[in-house]
Amino acid sequence: MVRTLLGIKKTQSQRFLEDGTRIPVTSVVVGGNKVISVKTPDKHGYRAIQLGCGIKKNASKALIGHVKGAGLTTAPLFLREVRLSDGDSTSLPQLGDTLAAASVFKPGDIIDVVGTSKGKGYAGVVKRHHFKGGPRTHGQSDRERAPGSIGQTTTPGRVYKGKRMSGRMGRRRVTIKNLEVLAVTDSEILIKGLVPGVRNSLIVIRKNGEDSKFVPLHKEVDEVEKVEQVEVQKETEEQKETKGEEGKENAS
Repeated sequence: MVRTLLGIKKTQSQRFLEDGTRIPVTSVVVGGNKVISVKTPDKHGYRAIQLGCGIKKNASKALIGHVKGAGLTTAPLFLREVRLSDGDSTSLPQLGDTLAAASVFKPGDIIDVVGTSKGKGYAGVVKRHHFKGGPRTHGQSDRERAPGSIGQTTTPGRVYKGKRMSGRMGRRRVTIKNLEVLAVTDSEILIKGLVPGVRNSLIVIRKNGEDSKFVPLHKEVDEVEKVEQVEVQKETEEQKETKGEEGKENAS
């Protein structure tokens, strides 16, 4: 059973739940998940499928030849392999199938979202690791945002691996767990909360369970529907008034 799909992050906004709670919402386009390759235990030693989404403009001939077996004329922008459980092979997707978001997810599902965080360039220890910094006075004037000591003396005579120092910040693989699916269409998912990455970046969505206390989104009524509802109410009231007048005339 497929529990993972690829998506492209789009807009971030806010919506209201039925209980009146205002929440942040992220829209992820999940349409066009094409099965590019199928891995089987007999041939490869494990069961998995390779998914592709998006459209790559300048694709190499090797990539175009790789996706030609799935019936694609254009190469996908993103390719990722998704491991599958060893279940019934007849129910698994076949080469060339297109997986819709509604076939995997539904409102109320708990998901894990994997993305690449925004790159922030070279950053110091105060911004990168939230160091407090040194005092502004007491014999120093230019060490307020300095890291301070990075080790000992002759013993151990080196800097420990993993020491928090200045360096490149962001642009790393980040996993946000236990987010919630609010709405699903064939090509789009509305996720409760914010997901890592910039707009149009790759998002991997993994189904993790279901929320027993799910609160759905408040159904928004368009202005046209509101006008139509008001007109229908007016018509029904006028019909009631005319029927009442006709009844009075007949009685007299």
